[in-house]
This record gives sequence, structure tokens and C-alpha cells, in this order.
Amino acid sequence: MITDENIMKALYRSTLVSELRESEIEILTGLLTVQSYKAGKFIVKPGSRKLEDALLILVEGKLEVSSIVDEEPMVMHLKDPGDMARVISFVGSNLMKIDATIEVKEDSTVLLLERARLELLLGTHHSIVYYVMRSLVRYVHGLARHKSAETEELSNYFYRVNGRF
Repeated sequence: MITDENIMKALYRSTLVSELRESEIEILTGLLTVQSYKAGKFIVKPGSRKLEDALLILVEGKLEVSSIVDEEPMVMHLKDPGDMARVISFVGSNLMKIDATIEVKEDSTVLLLERARLELLLGTHHSIVYYVMRSLVRYVHGLARHKSAETEELSNYFYRVNGRF
């Protein structure tokens, strides 16, 4: 059974609510849908329009996201509360379509935030939209920094650069 405490832990770890006041967090959580999936199921498959504009935030369990980006396979594992998937599709709308497969590796619970529901706040609570989008930029930037560091470390290992290995 998922608790409100687990949901809030995932939201805070995702940083989506890091700049929001308590009243704004309540408004944002009112837009979220909680969904549970069994191990072995697929949340999304390539070509599926299901959840195409939804941001997924892991509450518990394990998910594997795989896709082909620039003709290279890419795999990302979501295993910690607050890990997010479909960020680019969420912010990119129809300009950035990435066909991905999201497979449930362990029974999982996720929070779904549909972009259209968040956009409803533009007229009344625009600061919530602004701060959520800022947090998504920081999240993607953190992923990019992490991948860059991994690439540099592998390069140092293979080419014995910088005397590190």
C-alpha cells in the first residue's frame, strides 16, 4: 500500500517541489495520478501514444527505460524514489518525440503528471508551472553531467589518461 509519505518523499527527491510553497505543493499533488504496475508489464512501447505527454515519477519499484537515440541504444534504470522518465516528451511536446520502451522490472508505483493538467495552471498559478519546469531543466542537466563524468572516466580507463588508472 502506497502512503502519502512515500509520495511526498518521491516528489521531494525529484526536486519538482523544491521551490514551491506548501500551498503550491498541495495544488500540484492534486494534479498527479498514482498508478501501480506489476513486474514484467510494459508501461509504454514504441509507437504507443499512451502517456505520450505524461511525466513519470517513480515512487517505489524498478523501471527500465530503453530507446534508440541517434542510432545508439540507450538504457536508463529508475530505481530510486523521485527518478523520472519521459521528461523530454513532457517538455518537448510534439516537437520532441522519443520512442521509448518502459518495462516494469519490479512491482512499481509511479506518479503521472500530464502536461495538459499542469498547463491548466498557467492562468491561475503560473509560478507553479515555472518552478516545475525549472526543476525539470535541473534534473536533465544533472543527468547530462553524470553521463559526461561516466564517459570521461571510461575514456581515462581505456586510454590511461591523467594517471588515474
